[in-house]
Amino acid sequence: MLAIFSLGSCMGDSEALLRRAAALLEALPGARPAGRSSLYETDAIDVPPEFAGVKFLNAVVAIETDLPPKALSAAMHAFETALGRRRTGLRHEPRPIDIDAIAIGDAASGDPALTLPHPEASCRRFVMEPLAEIFPEYVLPGQSRAAREIADALAGQGVRRIARL
Repeated sequence: MLAIFSLGSCMGDSEALLRRAAALLEALPGARPAGRSSLYETDAIDVPPEFAGVKFLNAVVAIETDLPPKALSAAMHAFETALGRRRTGLRHEPRPIDIDAIAIGDAASGDPALTLPHPEASCRRFVMEPLAEIFPEYVLPGQSRAAREIADALAGQGVRRIARL
């Protein structure tokens, strides 16, 4: 099944952290790389006011895998910890790495530990633009529009392609 992940970073060597996170996801047992977007510099969205000017680097990575969603979630959290993320309980704060599962096959889950598909993906251009780069016709579970169409509708959110991941 296709598993799609959004990667983000705004602390430390963000580019290196995103590259390492992508490599870790692609190296999961039985995983096969299915797509990597470019790196995008993005404006902060929904961050506490003191972090409003912080720029993030974002990307999307996709793998083909037979691992179940809970195993993928455990791996994502382990990778975040290994790459320096410390969870403080504050949402949308600056962090060295953030790995979010956007969709895992057609799995649907309301579990707070792994909500699928990701409930905010379709309103975040920093997710939809890189997703549309690698899979422009992909339709997220629960959506009716393709990734490219959603990304284009979010054009007001500041997102700039800067390099290949």
